[in-house]
Amino acid sequence: MRIYVAGHRGLVGSAIVRNIEASGKHEWFGRTRAELDLLDRKAVFEFIATEKPDAVIIAAAKVGGIMANNTYPVEFLSENLQIETNLIDACHRAEIEQVLFLGSSCIYPKLAPQPIKEEYLLTGPLEPTNEAYALAKISGLKLIESYRREYNRRWISAMPTNMYGPGDNFDPQNSHVLPALIRRFHEAKVSNAPSVTCWGDGSPMREFLHADDLASACIFMLENYDGDVALNVGTGEDITIRELTEIIAEVVGYEGEILWDTEKPNGTPRKLLDVSKLKGLGWEPRLALRDGIASTYEWYLAHN
Repeated sequence: MRIYVAGHRGLVGSAIVRNIEASGKHEWFGRTRAELDLLDRKAVFEFIATEKPDAVIIAAAKVGGIMANNTYPVEFLSENLQIETNLIDACHRAEIEQVLFLGSSCIYPKLAPQPIKEEYLLTGPLEPTNEAYALAKISGLKLIESYRREYNRRWISAMPTNMYGPGDNFDPQNSHVLPALIRRFHEAKVSNAPSVTCWGDGSPMREFLHADDLASACIFMLENYDGDVALNVGTGEDITIRELTEIIAEVVGYEGEILWDTEKPNGTPRKLLDVSKLKGLGWEPRLALRDGIASTYEWYLAHN
């Protein structure tokens, strides 16, 4: 297949590119934001119609951690809605054979039963701190589902758990928890800070998937899956944020004290995906969490 990877420079998109290049089975192409503004509907329609890829992977999105999501709900809702609807509608107009839309596990209810099955979508209230982003991703999933039903499109969606890996965003204000902690512990180590203060009480449980594992799942799904259900993608294992901080501190080599600011929000108490459907098709993640964190820290040191 000749695959257009939307968001090819991001955490997930760059991993998908690595996977495609390593396997040699498919070809890929992409465009930078300067070359193609995905918020420009006319430009997106013209691009898809001209390039006519065999498949499109929608890995482009405006993303961020709790602070960014809670502070900029308009941007997270509006921009993500525009990106996904522009791309999906353009693919329909150009009769693109395959589309894979990447959702997010934050679309599930805040207090969903654990582990979270695909059918739990829209069965309860969302986590308020990232509701805007979640609503945008739900809309993308439903648009894919609607095109399947109304126009018989062979389009699919995936719902990955918390991602990390090379190319992640390490910005202290707008990054997700794992890369944010890597940067904070590294800077604390360099400055010989006696302590690092983390948000919440460390009790929430999270599942983390390396971007290279998600990339392999994306290509696997394009090659092997054609169903209405948006499949969960994860490891099926989770740890507490407190345990995560201890692993990262050890990997980084920080030996100071870890403190907790309990006045800051914890977010969703637990978020573990049931990945039995995807594993039942024959896909398995390969990278252990500690090894993945170590390689991600090496990338951070090389690029920051």
